[in-house]
Amino acid sequence: MQKGIMAKETLVYGNESITQLKGADRVRKRPAVIFGSDGLDGCEHAVFEILSNSIDEAREGNGDVITLTYFEDNSIEVQDFGRGCPVDWNPVEKKYNWELVFCELYAGGKYNNINGGDYEYSLGLNGLGSCATQYASEYMDVTVWRDGKKYTLAFKKGKVCGRKGKELTVEESDRVRTGTTIKWRPDREVFTDIEIPDEYFRDTLKKQAVINAGVTFILRLEKDGQFEESRYRYENGISDYVSELAGTDAFTDTRFISAERKGRDREDRPEYKLKISAAFCFSNKVNVIEYYHNSSWLENGGSPDKAVKSAFTAAIDNYLKTSGKYQKNESSIKFMDVQDCLILVTNCFSTQTSYENQTKKAINNKFIQSAMTEFFKSQLEVYFIENKADADKIAEQVLINKRSRENAEKARQNLKKTLQEKIGISNRVQKFVDCRSKDASRREIYIVEGDSAAGSCRQSRDAEFQGVMPVRGKILNCLKADYVRIFKSEIITDLLKVLGCGVEVRDKHTKDLSSFDINSLRWSKIIICTDADVDGFQIRTLILTMLYRLTPTLINEGFVYIAESPLYEIIDKDRTYFAYSDREKAEIVEKLGSRKLQINRSKGLGENDPEMMWQTTMNPATRKLIKVLPEDAKVMSEMFDLLLGDNLEGRKKFISDYGYKYLDMLDVS
Repeated sequence: MQKGIMAKETLVYGNESITQLKGADRVRKRPAVIFGSDGLDGCEHAVFEILSNSIDEAREGNGDVITLTYFEDNSIEVQDFGRGCPVDWNPVEKKYNWELVFCELYAGGKYNNINGGDYEYSLGLNGLGSCATQYASEYMDVTVWRDGKKYTLAFKKGKVCGRKGKELTVEESDRVRTGTTIKWRPDREVFTDIEIPDEYFRDTLKKQAVINAGVTFILRLEKDGQFEESRYRYENGISDYVSELAGTDAFTDTRFISAERKGRDREDRPEYKLKISAAFCFSNKVNVIEYYHNSSWLENGGSPDKAVKSAFTAAIDNYLKTSGKYQKNESSIKFMDVQDCLILVTNCFSTQTSYENQTKKAINNKFIQSAMTEFFKSQLEVYFIENKADADKIAEQVLINKRSRENAEKARQNLKKTLQEKIGISNRVQKFVDCRSKDASRREIYIVEGDSAAGSCRQSRDAEFQGVMPVRGKILNCLKADYVRIFKSEIITDLLKVLGCGVEVRDKHTKDLSSFDINSLRWSKIIICTDADVDGFQIRTLILTMLYRLTPTLINEGFVYIAESPLYEIIDKDRTYFAYSDREKAEIVEKLGSRKLQINRSKGLGENDPEMMWQTTMNPATRKLIKVLPEDAKVMSEMFDLLLGDNLEGRKKFISDYGYKYLDMLDVS
């Protein structure tokens, strides 16, 4: 072993290496397993776990008001007027129910829904939410009114407070009052962020009011010691919500449909019940699709999404065909054409549900998908027969959407062709000078400032492998200009044609504008060559900005270079030296000693003689090239956006903080 290098100490991997998380550590050390994240998303999901228990009670007809309070110290309280969570002695499990509900994972009252348990359709399924949230809390206080008694419990960092056997406090209470109140504060030791935005609570309670018709949700937000109160209630549930979304822009009335089905996901699996309800209308200005199952918003859809896409596309396509609305040889519609004018909210319940995971953002029941597909197809068929005027409006709008999409795609393809057609002799751009070699691994392109610089480069270059492309004036700032202006710029499109590799557009709305192929790049080096003055630096920056916005891979892969132009020409009787900075000039002068020297400030590139241009700028053996290769792509992106983007305030602050360092370079003449 070499001296000074220490061997890594390794532990023996044996039987003692396997350990088990116990008690609260099962959640506190791995919160993402239950809540999907240890960040703000996970903290928000913990709130929904407690809220969902109150929702399940209200849906069973036990209480019609649920209050959620968010305090300034980030603690949360959920209060309902349901039957009250059972917390007393359980003779079957031989434990107190509070232990099962708040201290045991996979314990709850919703495992027997198929056989007619206490909850026919419940949001809670797994017996995890209350316990997991308690484990993940800094503290949790539970108050239950039930059977004429008031029960209170307190927990701290996953452990119950109080002496053994005295944890549950029981008092006599009003026999009429029932319900559960839970107050807790998420623990910063568990979650990286517990400051839940107000908008999350507003959005969640509104959604729950929409799908739990007739239940009032009250939100109380503490601000400076006072409480702002909002109420959410939809008497007719999703029908009222769809009408609200559509406003006055719908061209059909809101239609509510519902049904109940029974089935199974596999022949050997138990049969379960499914309750389907949906409300929809069509609009040429608004499009919204939301899926809910057992009161959980299915952000990622799953089975209902597949059913809706299949059924609506098939039903409308069939109507278009049977009514002869397609033109001859016209392609069929796609769901995106329907989606562009559809407002749809589904609100379904089932006694058995297969969620993708505990966060409940998608379901994957096969029976639910097939039942909903058949249901929507049959309902739409009847709807179109009974409401021909509506059916014709829907069909016409879907066709408009389809044809608009297809025309937009044709325009995109045409623009792509414009930018990516082969560059042959007949297609060469104005004033571009190619080289003789066709070997892309040897070819170099000099992007130069103006015609005079291009003339000097043409006379100085090695025509075998060096091409020249002049830029006429200052090009657009591509971080501020939109794509319409960028691709109308002849300077930019000429440059892109010369490069030959197409463009890659990062904006999500135009990511398919044209495709980028690094293998089509016609050059091994793209060399930006401008004067060593303020104007030259600006043109260089704008060219780099264009490449960063439209072809960032060229920068990331190291194809882009900057040719350094000398600032000084130092003439000795024996030879000529070139200095690229004041420091380098001083070093050369000091090295030459007391000799008589002629020191000239270098002229612009266009005024340099061919021999000097070749020696300083174009000769691979003597030129100085700076390779533009960011060590940190994120920092590069931030600096481009700060200095050349729309962040005016950020740019002012940056100049205020760092501008003094560059005062000697300021051009105020």
